[in-house]
This record gives sequence, C-alpha cells and structure tokens, in this order.
Amino acid sequence: MLLRCALAAAALPCLAAPTFHEDIQPITNRYCAPCHRPGETGPFSLLTYADVKKRAAQIAAVTAKRFMPPWLPEPGHGDFADELRLSDAQIRAIADWAAAGAPEGDPAHAPPPPNFTEGWQLGPPDLILEPKRAASIPASGPDVYWNFIFTANTKQTRWVRAIEIRPGEKRAVHHANLYIDRAHSARAAGDVFPGMDPKIERSIYEPDDGHFLYWKPGGIPYSEPDGFSWRLDPGDDLVLNAHILPTGKPEAIRPVIGLYFTGKRQTKFPMLIQLEHDGALNIPAGDRDFLDSDDFTLPLDVDVLAIYPHAHALGHVLEGYATLPDGTKKWLIRIPDWDRNWEAVYRYRAPFFLPRGTVISMRFHYDNSVANPRNPNHPPKLVKAGNRLRDEMGHLWLQVLPRGARDSRMEIEEALVRHWLEKYPGDFSGHLHLGGIMLARLDPRSAETELQRAVSIDPKNPEGRNMLGSALLALGRTSEAIDQFRLALQQRPDYQNARYNLARALIKAQRWDEALAFYQQIVAAYPNDVQARNGLGELLYHQGRYAEAIGEFQKALSIDPSNQVARKDLEIARQKQ
Repeated sequence: MLLRCALAAAALPCLAAPTFHEDIQPITNRYCAPCHRPGETGPFSLLTYADVKKRAAQIAAVTAKRFMPPWLPEPGHGDFADELRLSDAQIRAIADWAAAGAPEGDPAHAPPPPNFTEGWQLGPPDLILEPKRAASIPASGPDVYWNFIFTANTKQTRWVRAIEIRPGEKRAVHHANLYIDRAHSARAAGDVFPGMDPKIERSIYEPDDGHFLYWKPGGIPYSEPDGFSWRLDPGDDLVLNAHILPTGKPEAIRPVIGLYFTGKRQTKFPMLIQLEHDGALNIPAGDRDFLDSDDFTLPLDVDVLAIYPHAHALGHVLEGYATLPDGTKKWLIRIPDWDRNWEAVYRYRAPFFLPRGTVISMRFHYDNSVANPRNPNHPPKLVKAGNRLRDEMGHLWLQVLPRGARDSRMEIEEALVRHWLEKYPGDFSGHLHLGGIMLARLDPRSAETELQRAVSIDPKNPEGRNMLGSALLALGRTSEAIDQFRLALQQRPDYQNARYNLARALIKAQRWDEALAFYQQIVAAYPNDVQARNGLGELLYHQGRYAEAIGEFQKALSIDPSNQVARKDLEIARQKQ
C-alpha cells in the first residue's frame, strides 16, 4: 500500500492510498469488464491496469455521478437481484485512487482474472434458430425496428428453460424482445419485415407464456427455475422484434437464437401485467413535468417476480407502486433519472405477495424542456406517443405468478382486457382478445358479441373472421361459421388455423370430401402438427378408413406421446380394424 501524508497536517495519521490490484481491480472486474472487453458492447476494454489507468479520471467522474455502472433503480424502492450498483465506499476508493495518480500496487495482490464464457453464455444450445435473411440497415438515418421470424421445426413438444439471443452487430441493436406466435399471425408480413406494430404484438403474444424474453447489451441470459419452463410446439414461430440504431456504416443484421431445453414440464404459469396509457401521451413543448399514469386493480392474489419499465428520451422520474387493500403503499420500483440506454428487466431477490384488491399504479414523469439533456429536440417541440425514439412511450410490465388454480389466471387476463377497452373502446385487438377469453370460458354467446364488434371495427382482418367463425360454430350456426372461415382464407390464403377450423366445420356439416382436402393441405404444410394429424385421423375414421386413421393417430403420438386424445382415438380405431 502507498502512503500519502498531508504535510500541512502532519499531526494527522497518514492515509493509505488505494492501489489498482488490491482495491480497484476487484471493482472493475465485477462491474466494468463484462461489457468493457473485446467483442462486447463497451467502446473500450477495462481488463488491465494500463486500460484502466489511462481512463482513471473519466472512470472517477462517471462513477461519482452514478452514470456508470448503469443501474437505474433507487435504493429502498424494490429489492432486486444482481444489483449493479457501487457502494459509496467503492466510489470514494475510485476517486481517491485517481486523485493519487492511479498507483498500480503489487501485481502479486491482483485478484483472479474474471472468468468470461466466450460464445454461447450458457454453453452449446439444444437448438439454434436463424432467420431466412438479414435486415439491411443504412449507415445513417432514424432508429428502426425490424422483425425476424424463426420457425421451430421440432419433432415434438419441448420445454424451454432458457434462451440466448445473439443480435448480430451488438452496437447496432439497442434491445430486442422475443414473442411466441403459435397462430403464425406475423407471417403475413413476411419472414423479415420492418416496423413495430402494436396490433401484431398484442395478437401474437400469448399470456400463457408470461416470461420476459428479452435482450439488451451486457445482459446475462436467464435460466428459468424448475417449473417455469415454457412450451414450444412443433411449427411454432418465434418473432424477434429488434430496435436498431444506425452505426455510421451499412449493417446487415441477422440475429441468431439459441434454445435450451429441459425434461421438466411447466408447472408454474406466470403472466405479464402491463400498465400504460400511451393514448394520453401528448407532451407540450417546454413542459418539465408531464405526468402519464395508469392504475390496475388485481382481481386475485399474486406473487410478484419481476418488473420492466420502459420510456424514451423524455422519461425522467419513473415510478411503480402498489396500494394494498388496507391502504399501505409498497414500492415496486422508482427510477429518479431515467436513461433509455440502460433499460432492463429487474428481477426481485425474492417473490413477494400482493393480495386481491391491490391497486398497481404507474406514475411516469416526462421532461420536455431545454433542461433535459437527453431531449432530442432543440428547441423542444410537441411529442406524442409512438414507437420511434423521437416519439414517446410509457409502459410498466409486471411479471406475476397468480395464486390458485391455473384457470383462475383468466380472471386477470379478462380484467386487463376490460381495463384496456375502458381506455381504448374502439380497439379491434381488445375486442378480439376479449372474445377469445369468452370462448375459452365456454361462453360463445358473449364471445360472438365481442367478435362482432371487432369485425365491425376491422372487417378485413382475417383473425376477426376466424374467431367469429369459432364462436358461431360453438353456437351451432355451422353454415354461418363456414362463411366466416372462408372469408378469413380469402383475406389470408396461407392462414392455416382458419383452414383447420373450416375443415372442422365441414366435418360438422358432414361434407367429408371437402374437409378431407383441407386436412391434407394442413398436414402437408405442418407434418408435425399434432392437432392436424389427429383431426385427419378422426376424419378418416368417420369415413371407415380405419387403417389410415390408425396411421395418423400413431404419427400424432410419435410427435407428442402424452396426447391423450390421440391415444384414446387410436384405441377406438383399433377396435374397429
């Protein structure tokens, strides 16, 4: 240790100046090196003494302001795992070390070098998915969103414990979200397509898959605990929505996804609660404290697992809290100085309980004045809601695990959709979603009401026609249902779910030959689809073609050995053979 004495204060004891290897390197290894090393997102490396010494003053300045390492939540407003926040003592040590001339100290006292995993962070994936082509990003211009579709051609249902997203050029991708698209809703736009369409996002994201499937620079892939894996069926699409920034040179962005499977089935079913009111985002120029708020009342008991706040450049103070039925206020998160560059999913150190009747609140404050150094507009101008960085957003996502039976989760989903429609009564997706919930509740009459509203809002949307047809079929109005399914296929000829539903309706109408032709088309397109295989087998059975039916049931079971419907159908068919 070096000793530095103040000559003017010789009576005071000498203070030991921090040295790099003993005092500073343990900090930089833990908090800086994960991003600041070759091949990662940091603009320079901070692995060695020479690396850190030449930036000692800069490091002292950014850590004193808590700009680095990037950790936005305010202490005492949520107990988060993997907190990336320096203590006051660590910040003082860095400042004292820089002021003392950045002494190296004894290399023999250096901590062990950090152990970083190169390549796939969780080891070789069980399945690697790639898009069919890259997205071409110009050297300059506005930020853009691109969507990449990955099709999981697994031979049977698998359970996913972790994903690792490799975005391509890391410095170009700001963040990326992965969605599970079981209905293949996004395919109509192409394999790789630009834009961020909230209608697509709400229609393809399934609440049963309530996980944060997310990438950001410096993020570590998250492996789900036992019981929290999520289902991946043969032919399911995964849609990666990537937010991309020009880098100064043309880029070809082609992300890759690694999937890690487990033999343990999902037994716990989290869901995501979203608070937002983007429809009210209309921030006047010069407004230093514009408030955007939303409140949602929990219809049942939940345990809270994680939280994800999101805003753009004008976001300033972001708050999320819960008001319990007895009036007690519990902080979920508070970010006193938002910076969109460091947004993240924050997982709580331990789940905590919120009872039914708790009000979850979002209070996001925006600064559209010249005093905001992150304001992209000089002078400030009116800013409205939108997906581009020059627009603004305000979303607060909460991952919760509902207590009670799995079916009770639908209460939260219905409450969320009704809350959405209170804010946006003319929204097609909201009525479509509510109609789907009513169908799941075996209430086709209420479903028809909501789906008729959806179709009246957007008569050319094939999903509305398809779901309305399902409600009509459940009500026994088979002829009307067939008409709706045919309209859906006219609007979108590759809509396999509508083709499947049309085949079911034709079977109900005893139009066997027409139904058979549709089932054969579906199986040709999706040979590993269990429902399609089993449906074709049932149709062949009703036509007296028992041997062929048995073959289809056996194929269905080879894809999903746990499918009890196919197993029962196989036993019945064998009795007829």
